[in-house]
Amino acid sequence: MAEKIVIALGGNALQSGKGEATAEAQLNVVKKTCEHLADISEKGYEIGIVHGNGPQVGRILLASETAKDVTPAMPFDVCGAMSQGYIGYHIQEALKYALSKRNRNVPVATIVTQVVVEKQDPAFQNPTKPIGPFYTEEEAKVLQEEKGYTMKEDAGRGWRRVVPSPMPRKIVEIDAIRKLWPSTITVSVGGGGIPVVENPDGTLEGIAAVIDKDFGAELLAEKVEADVLMILTEVEKVAINFNKPNQENLSNLTLEDAARYIEEGQFAPGSMLPKVEAAMKFVRKYPNKKAIITSLDKAVEALEGKTGTTITFA
Repeated sequence: MAEKIVIALGGNALQSGKGEATAEAQLNVVKKTCEHLADISEKGYEIGIVHGNGPQVGRILLASETAKDVTPAMPFDVCGAMSQGYIGYHIQEALKYALSKRNRNVPVATIVTQVVVEKQDPAFQNPTKPIGPFYTEEEAKVLQEEKGYTMKEDAGRGWRRVVPSPMPRKIVEIDAIRKLWPSTITVSVGGGGIPVVENPDGTLEGIAAVIDKDFGAELLAEKVEADVLMILTEVEKVAINFNKPNQENLSNLTLEDAARYIEEGQFAPGSMLPKVEAAMKFVRKYPNKKAIITSLDKAVEALEGKTGTTITFA
């Protein structure tokens, strides 16, 4: 029976940090990303794809707010849905082509996905999730004063707007994803999912927030009972003492070791920390399964146990 893998794509899988922030530039990056995804599929794994949307949803929101005098601005949740649609479209287009070159006739489908969060989640009192482009400190101060944005420095790369990042509790479209899974590569829970809250009457209501895509992918991995949660990022392995002379790359990480490193502050919030925490959550739920954190270009090798950081229960 084929192994099920939920793959969470980092921002570098959708967009080059050096390239233009255009749809065309994104598609070019996605085409390269999908070659790696097709390689994984060709190995016989059943895969489902989750992607981030921080820069994209930020730009959609910025464009909408800038044009508010011409057409009404779209609310944050609608901007999230728009980002799921166009990123999913790019992945569908590029992955279908990459699969066809390998003579793999596997359907690829995007599911616009709502994810339930709790109104009382403490994240709403402490915005932490970066969205949109990077700014200089001076530009960030202007945005903070003029628009009331919460701006924070992001892992030494510049300043970004941050919004609440509540924990995902339930995937609304999970039944559809499960039914499609055996025959179709699904692109779902994009950007962690469109955050919605449940009203007392059972209706769902969109809310201004961004769910961390690593936690969204972890919840999906739980609900489809995946064999592996694979989180792809810019680095080949998780490291302690990152960017210091005594940096140490980790091939294996147990829950106990990971908890200790988190206590020491080894992993940057908004960067490696949510990836490690999501991996821990998955192996805590399924002690006999594993999570892998590695780079996109090393994904196949990591699945074969040749590289990457493998997170296990013990």
